[in-house]
Amino acid sequence: MTYQVHCTHIVRMNGLRLPDEFLERIQDFEAGRRQPPALKHASTVMLLRDRGGRLEVFMIRRVSSMAFAPGVYVFPGGGVDPRDSEYDQPGADWEAWGEVFGADAGLARELVCAAVRETFEEAHVLLAGPSPDEIVKDTAPFEADRLGLLDRSHSLAGFLEARGLVLRADLLRPWGHWITPTVELKRYDTRFFVAALPEGQRALDVSTEADTVVWIRPQDALDQVKAGEMAMLPPTTAMLNDLATFGSVAEVLAHQRKFTAHQPTAKIVDGIPYLVLPEEAEHRYGA
Repeated sequence: MTYQVHCTHIVRMNGLRLPDEFLERIQDFEAGRRQPPALKHASTVMLLRDRGGRLEVFMIRRVSSMAFAPGVYVFPGGGVDPRDSEYDQPGADWEAWGEVFGADAGLARELVCAAVRETFEEAHVLLAGPSPDEIVKDTAPFEADRLGLLDRSHSLAGFLEARGLVLRADLLRPWGHWITPTVELKRYDTRFFVAALPEGQRALDVSTEADTVVWIRPQDALDQVKAGEMAMLPPTTAMLNDLATFGSVAEVLAHQRKFTAHQPTAKIVDGIPYLVLPEEAEHRYGA
């Protein structure tokens, strides 16, 4: 979510060429003249559906006017809101989530709640229902609530309580963990989730930060990145690489995922700044 690099700039296996502006910044970090910004926890959700016998994922393109990563395709998501900690579902095993995330139960709860909230804010998909085994079929009646979450006049806990809804953490699966390299001006500690599009709901183009939305096969998205037709950030292409190996939503949700944190590093090689990707998260593209 944080690397302002187009994946078409790959020049060597496991490395991305960075803009020249990063050269001085990397030198400052290496010399101890600059300290990395504090990390902000964030959640991102890959919404999935089966269409025509194919697995598709929902993506949004950030508007060109954004100061950070304009024109880049991403999944719905964003930073944890301090009030995400206010919601506590009876019977929820936050400790188990924490074991997966490598976090305490409190942070795990915030990450799950942020995942549900951000998916609703940016895609109008609500992973909640009137009971622990039901889910909302139509999100249209909750549009005012969504806008309240966006402008922060509502909290997720307040919205769910007022509407008599229960958060459905069981519909989410943990999928990936990426940490922004220290050289970036904004840094996120991001957990990626997968979730099936609930029956009866539609993912909509409602994000104020997006100008285009698309349902697309993971491999088709990767092919467009390679062809220079779509711009994406390294964690996004890494997640798509993983999804491209599955044929259906059921296969994805049934997969027992190994949860490993990945953090690229910035280095200068022969006077040129590069973002070096972790070996275990190698992108499957040629130079």
